[in-house]
Amino acid sequence: MREASELASAFRAVRARTTALCAPLSVEDHQVQPMADASPARWHLAHTTWFFEAFVLDGPRFDDAFEFLFNSYYDAVGPRVERSRRGLVTRPGLDRVHAYREAVERRVLAALAEDRLDGAARARLELGLHHEQQHQELILTDAKYLLGTQPFWPAYRTDLAAPVDGRDGRDGRDGGAGAAPAATATTWRALDGGVVRVGAADDGGFAFDNERPAHDVIVRSFALATAPLRNREVQGFLADGGYREPRLWLADGWHAVTAGGWTAPLYWLDGERQYTLGGVRAVDPDATAAHLSYYEADAIARWLGARLPTEVEWGLAARAAAPDDGDFADDDRLHPGRDPRPFGGVWEWTASSYAPYPGFRPLAGALGEHNGKFMSGQQVLRGGSCLTPRGHVRATYRNFFPPGARWQMSGARLARDA
Repeated sequence: MREASELASAFRAVRARTTALCAPLSVEDHQVQPMADASPARWHLAHTTWFFEAFVLDGPRFDDAFEFLFNSYYDAVGPRVERSRRGLVTRPGLDRVHAYREAVERRVLAALAEDRLDGAARARLELGLHHEQQHQELILTDAKYLLGTQPFWPAYRTDLAAPVDGRDGRDGRDGGAGAAPAATATTWRALDGGVVRVGAADDGGFAFDNERPAHDVIVRSFALATAPLRNREVQGFLADGGYREPRLWLADGWHAVTAGGWTAPLYWLDGERQYTLGGVRAVDPDATAAHLSYYEADAIARWLGARLPTEVEWGLAARAAAPDDGDFADDDRLHPGRDPRPFGGVWEWTASSYAPYPGFRPLAGALGEHNGKFMSGQQVLRGGSCLTPRGHVRATYRNFFPPGARWQMSGARLARDA
């Protein structure tokens, strides 16, 4: 566990980053909830603050009503505003929410400076920092859904750097001068099977409860693509009528295609243009494909004669990579380029359903609801994305979303049997 001074420094940095992510949004942008799964930015600002007030601090609350307004899903804490109605709650206003953030920040920093947080409280504070980093990514994905479904597709920011080619750092957005050579057929890396250690070690380092306990799994030999799916492959799937061919899809996936009217990945305006947080840009055929649901990733894999890897296979292949080495939100591009590395870029869907590891034990009390209660109807994703804060993910990190989710920065890397 980190010392109080280290926690204070990390707390300041995380809180400042959240505020900075919301700064480009208008007051109106902070309020709107474009769909049930996406929360208003104002709610994210308040909820991450409520977490520290509810689980780290003792004493009087800033406003007793805020627990009902800004509790997310902790049934053990008490009733709350229904998730789909968060955007209908217009009070408190944004100024009041920022005052709330500042007041709680002062109290947390004072408690750390005066050594008033015991080991358990400091562990909850550490959890709160990682929880807020999760919401930093959600602020971006939710803002993108809000702006990307507006008329004329306004940019979140107009000063974002162009995505780059991860092999040599050159600009690869438009495929023009200085761009990387065009991608060709998928290349594969063969990996030997055997007994594989899975999960986070109980060594005092931070990990979410769903990453533990560490355990052994037997894996057969397999091969994994050396790069994630690219836009070129998605364009081929489109040209071949993939969104009109039910034989390529899981039954639930085909229902999602027909019910949702899917004809291309989310944010694709046509086969050549897509909406990004920097506005409408050309689709780079050799850049990593993003905003694919599990169903789309699975169908494209099947079309290519491959499959999605299990999370154990993905973890085995990524074992030698550094989790902070990749295209992350700190790089200030907020859209994937041609980077083939396993961490950053896009969250990569796996074929593994989100289930507890053998011997899983959730955290005690209400915090046990943070991960364990969602172990049904979800798929595991690995690796982090270009919207994830650098340093947030680990080799053992397990993200999870329903298979139909497309508004997250998600893609896939193909696998095949040996």
